[in-house]
Amino acid sequence: MKVYAVGGKAFVTGFVLSGVSGAYVGGPDAALSKVEDLSKDPQVGLIMVSDDVGRPIRDQLTALRAKKAVPLIYEVPGPGSKQEKVEYRAMLRAILGV
Repeated sequence: MKVYAVGGKAFVTGFVLSGVSGAYVGGPDAALSKVEDLSKDPQVGLIMVSDDVGRPIRDQLTALRAKKAVPLIYEVPGPGSKQEKVEYRAMLRAILGV
């Protein structure tokens, strides 16, 4: 299974230097489009999205998570991001439709 990073240049470059594939995106809409494309690839097992582009499209990412268990779509703090509390219970409820 492949791991893929989606986000800004600094975010993706860090992962690419460690051997992870990645795509630079200019904003949330481009990130959503790239994640949707990657989610159709059966070889991709994990998609890491930088939080700066993931935050505005969080609802759409949650909808993608609800449709397919693989790939995992995970928001990762990017360079200079502030710590944010994530409500995993609320996210899990949305994914399960509870």
